[in-house]
Amino acid sequence: MTDVVTTRDQDGIRIITLNNPPVNALSVAVVTGLRDAVAAAEADGSVTGMVVTGEGSAFIAGADIREFGKPRPKDAPLLHDVLDGFDAISKPLVAAINGVALGGGLEVALGCNYRVAGHKALVGLPEVNLGIIPGAGGTQRLPRLTGAETALDMITSGKPVRADKAAALGIVDAIADSDVVGDAVEFAKARAAEGGPYQRVSEKDDKIADDRGNAGLFENWRKKIARSARGFDAPWACIDAVEAAVNLPFAQGREKEREIFTGLVNGDKAAAQRYAFFGEREVARVPDIPKDTPVAKIDKVGIIGCGTMGGGIAMNFLNAGIPVTVLEIEQAALDRGLATVRANYERSVKSGRFTAEQVDERMARIEGTTDMGAFADVDMVIEAAVEKMDVKKQVFAKLDETCKPGAILATNTSTLDIDEIASATSRPEAVCGTHFFSPANVMKLMENVRGAKSSKETLATVMAVAKKIGKVGVMVGNCDGFVGNRMLYAYTRQANFLLEEGALPAQVDKVIYDFGFPMGPFQMSDLAGIDVGYYVREERDKRFGLTDKRTSKIADRLFEMGRYGQKNGKGWYLYDETTRARTSDPAVEALILEESGRLGIERREISDQEILERCLYPLVNEGARILEEGIAARPVDIDMVWLFGYGFPRYRGGPMFWADLVGLPTVLERLEAFRKIDPDWIEPAPLLRELAGAGKGFKDFAK
Repeated sequence: MTDVVTTRDQDGIRIITLNNPPVNALSVAVVTGLRDAVAAAEADGSVTGMVVTGEGSAFIAGADIREFGKPRPKDAPLLHDVLDGFDAISKPLVAAINGVALGGGLEVALGCNYRVAGHKALVGLPEVNLGIIPGAGGTQRLPRLTGAETALDMITSGKPVRADKAAALGIVDAIADSDVVGDAVEFAKARAAEGGPYQRVSEKDDKIADDRGNAGLFENWRKKIARSARGFDAPWACIDAVEAAVNLPFAQGREKEREIFTGLVNGDKAAAQRYAFFGEREVARVPDIPKDTPVAKIDKVGIIGCGTMGGGIAMNFLNAGIPVTVLEIEQAALDRGLATVRANYERSVKSGRFTAEQVDERMARIEGTTDMGAFADVDMVIEAAVEKMDVKKQVFAKLDETCKPGAILATNTSTLDIDEIASATSRPEAVCGTHFFSPANVMKLMENVRGAKSSKETLATVMAVAKKIGKVGVMVGNCDGFVGNRMLYAYTRQANFLLEEGALPAQVDKVIYDFGFPMGPFQMSDLAGIDVGYYVREERDKRFGLTDKRTSKIADRLFEMGRYGQKNGKGWYLYDETTRARTSDPAVEALILEESGRLGIERREISDQEILERCLYPLVNEGARILEEGIAARPVDIDMVWLFGYGFPRYRGGPMFWADLVGLPTVLERLEAFRKIDPDWIEPAPLLRELAGAGKGFKDFAK
């Protein structure tokens, strides 16, 4: 055996234990050791059966991510071959699922004759989230235990199920009382006493026999996932693989599964999804904040503002079990805000996400006030007031007087200077940005902004808070718009210029939607509010005075016409009062044509490809400047901001990862061409020129 697989005998049963901390992942050594241990037990005349289990609290949590991208030894066995070999053994093989059995872990269990699970076990096939399908028989064996419908649900969603449900679905044969391995040994002894032949999942047919006659089953599933799987390859491939399990003999189905798996695993989309998987974890580690930096305990939080944003922020903490005090200037606004929070929760009850009791528990943790003195004992305050510098400085000056020493003073500003806000206090080391995204109780990004004087302890604490409340925290530097909105300006600016030059909102939005975003820039503007965008631009103009550069005034004119977006039924589009369905408005088209004429621009036909490049390449270019300036420490920080805050398609990895796939020389060449159209705003970043000239990508960036 290898040092990661150990064996011992008990009453004639060989117990094979996998020990690859922390979660017994399927490294080459584990797979090799498992193969050899089973072969040795099969050859040993004193052994009547086998039990496979995992050391500690996990059975097998999947592939060993530490080996991703590394070359495999030429003689290393492949998991699917090892599991197919299990069908040839003559003794009962039982999986003792003592904890999580995910991905290859569940495939190992499915390759065994029987499965005994602990009460806390969790089983699933989450490979779809990495842009691939299960590749070691999971798509072929699971349907034979559960039927195609359940298998499709589990495999296309990647969602795991708990032991009791797994038993009800037929995935496991028994639930252990307390000693999983002990019960599995008894199970193996009983099967051995009965004599063979023993159940082989690959030979089961009863659960999928009826599915063969259900002609619409797989087409219905393709329709079912059409919206959620838009742009992805793996969910559709999962359906193809399960369909093969139903319609083909096992051996041929396995060949089809491997063919599909191999086609996906080396593709750009799978690479992007693996990058996103690792990136989400990488951004939690901030390069210049030591692991042993003290983290303050956050037991109570204050939030200023109980509107859409403040109420949404509060819900994150309530869900995490942290009491919240929310402040509003007027009692009526406070009452409305608290009512909205409850209404949001009650919608979750109707959808089945929460029970009524869970809602009551959460609402019991929130209290409202109109007196800032109530913040005297909180550990952290998050300000979500109006986006105006003078207002925020007044608020922070008052917080400085009110809050206890050591309390963190955070602002939810999306654009304003953190250092100027901190200057209103006597404790700038305790001030930082915690930029939530709307709706704050749903969106996963928390863009944490460091000020010039923010202490390491403050920054480490807000990163820990992000994790505690289920957010993806990304640490960024202080500048206009930080990372996300600063890049957004470059993107939406070009979208507006394209309207002046010949495009229309629906064309631009469709190109961006087809690329994979949930919506294009003009639909997004209507959703966020044209009035909100106007006030942000007004505030920025006061600070930066951008009148010497080209700007588009179409959105401003819409604001002046009282067109605020979805909130009042008319913006870039018209919205149905009942369904909220949008339609293009001839009045907006006329306004755009009028603006082109006023500017003396001769409109031209603009291709979809130009729209895509013109919107996204300047976005990438601004990301390069952000890296140069140290506002983001790594390209992955930028990519995770855009994946989790702005809907950049996960299967493209993020703007910087995607640019590497396109090729930086191509990006540079097109930016040079676009600079002739827009010399005010498009100038390739020095870093982009440097990397493109050296034949490198952002992946090679090192500050």
